[in-house]
Amino acid sequence: MLAHARALLRGKPEGATAYLDADLRDVPKILDRAARTLDFGQPIALMLIAVLQYSPDGDDPYRIVSELLAALPPGSHLAISHPASDINTEQVTESMQRYNERAVEQATPRAHADVARFFTGLELVPPGLVPIPEWRPETPAAGAASIAMWGGVGRKY
Repeated sequence: MLAHARALLRGKPEGATAYLDADLRDVPKILDRAARTLDFGQPIALMLIAVLQYSPDGDDPYRIVSELLAALPPGSHLAISHPASDINTEQVTESMQRYNERAVEQATPRAHADVARFFTGLELVPPGLVPIPEWRPETPAAGAASIAMWGGVGRKY
């Protein structure tokens, strides 16, 4: 990831690219560093793709997302993908257990209702919060049916 970010940092005349290395729990640092590149007077896309599962309930990930969103202007969007605890439950439970036995950062899959809470106060973009393969079913990816993740995009108004 870092190597890819560094390649993008070369930038292009069309816009700036920056890479932020920070702990998701350090919202002030994230917002401060992001403001060096982003115009917080214009809509911003906050993309939390396969990251919130590493924020256990004890870290209050809902507060973290709420604080990040509070800094964004209307018209901004939140995109989330998150491992599901209620899709292919047996497989996900086994997979997460194996992962957590080997990893320093523990992963927490969440049910649909729990992931939906991240979008509180936002207008969900169709098709809503759905299994990832249902977001663009007209272009199916190989093995997509086995992806046990919720995905959604919400618009701040």
